[in-house]
Amino acid sequence: MGILKNTFTVGAFTMLSRVLGLVREMFQSRLIGAGMEQSAFALAFAIPNMFRKLFGEGALTAAFVPVFAGELAQNGVERASRLARAVLTMAVLMLCSIVVLSMSALCVFSPFAGSERSRLAVSLVGMLLPYMVFICAAAFGMGVLNAMGRFKASSFMPALLNAVWILALAFLSFFPGFPVALRVKLVAAAILFAGALQMVFMFACMRRAGVSPKPSFSGWGDGKVKLVWRNMAIAALGSGAIQVNYMLDAVLAQLASDWAAGVIGYAERLMDLPLGVVGVAFGTVLLPTFSGLFARGDVAAARETLLSSVKSLLFVMIPAAAGLFVLAPAVVKVIYEGGDFDALATVRVARALGVYAVGLGFFGFQKTLVPWFQAQNDMKTPLRVSVATVGVNASLNILAIWLLPVEWRHVGLAASTVFCAALGCTILAVCARRGSGSLGLRKLVVPVGKILLASVAMGAALVWLSRRLSGTGAVLSLAILVVSGVAVYGLCALAAMPDLLAGLRNFARRRRI
Repeated sequence: MGILKNTFTVGAFTMLSRVLGLVREMFQSRLIGAGMEQSAFALAFAIPNMFRKLFGEGALTAAFVPVFAGELAQNGVERASRLARAVLTMAVLMLCSIVVLSMSALCVFSPFAGSERSRLAVSLVGMLLPYMVFICAAAFGMGVLNAMGRFKASSFMPALLNAVWILALAFLSFFPGFPVALRVKLVAAAILFAGALQMVFMFACMRRAGVSPKPSFSGWGDGKVKLVWRNMAIAALGSGAIQVNYMLDAVLAQLASDWAAGVIGYAERLMDLPLGVVGVAFGTVLLPTFSGLFARGDVAAARETLLSSVKSLLFVMIPAAAGLFVLAPAVVKVIYEGGDFDALATVRVARALGVYAVGLGFFGFQKTLVPWFQAQNDMKTPLRVSVATVGVNASLNILAIWLLPVEWRHVGLAASTVFCAALGCTILAVCARRGSGSLGLRKLVVPVGKILLASVAMGAALVWLSRRLSGTGAVLSLAILVVSGVAVYGLCALAAMPDLLAGLRNFARRRRI
């Protein structure tokens, strides 16, 4: 129940961030639209996000947390703090160097940016590059706190970005005469401020936890510091492959059409709601949990933790996938449509969202499998899988752009992402079995089958009910459908899995204690 309790904590704060993110996207879609400016912004914001996932939440955290957790358990907070300070100082200096070099390159490249979209994208990239340092340092602080079992502050931190972003968009709503290009630049400035705020907040939380964020230029040659960077180099190749995949998607989306990148971005935001609340929550909790179990040599407990986590994750992700697949047009219409976001944009985003929804279970499953390897300091296996799927994804994306009509190319890009996620999960599961013996995944066949049946029943009920509500207002209709879908799924799940209610009661009782 410790896993579920910590996951509940992370999920609750992540839900706050995702809800704020939806509010943000509602503002953004109406003030920025889904045209050229949004595509340029999506491409520019993808670059610091790539480094955040690569150096912050990705390779550095994956390499640092197991070593930091071991140092904390063996030698206490003071020694662990020295390790954290040395690694953080090196990481920040490296990121600052990357920012300086990148901005220098932009100054050389910017005169050759021909189209209006290219000029705007280059300008936005220059504004957002320093955000990379702020958010990566903040993400490092999240890793420190998570390894110490302090999940609340690190889970709340992303909400700060959305809050500042919403305030900036709310301010812009009072100036309808501003050009859209100016609006996105002001949004970029707000993101930069929010990144600095997030870093300061996480450093303050680290200090309260007993880990100083002050720069340290000693201990760089320590064996454990070298171990972190050696593991990070391997993990960075794997994370880098994934991020290259994302960037390739963004670039190919630009080739697919002027609007494809922005449309895909809006669909991903909606998919991120269940994936971020549940999938990211499990991934956040499982890395330090697996690290502790493997450090004690308790592989059996790690295996049971993995199985229970996957079952709990799929209990939420599969019905969420069914609901998003059926309700994609209604969800997009209510959340995004209005202002510069027209009915055609709704159709385009809904098509991509319906495809992404099919992959929710695979995306979530992958987030539970990757920590299994990272906790054992095995960074090479996820690397090999990532590199393999990058080639497949690139090939499928090119085929989608080449073979599909313009209005369906972005759907092909989304389908390629889903297929590669399923392929990656399969390969990771096979590799985990070879390295640690059977994971016992066959035990999940019956419960997952019941979850699928309950989800299909819910989807059928939503299709039937949506036809009966065709004349009802969009917001009221969607609210009725969501509540009804949750009720139908809950009743079907309880009927198929009678032990579920007892487990939920036990979990609720533990939460009160």
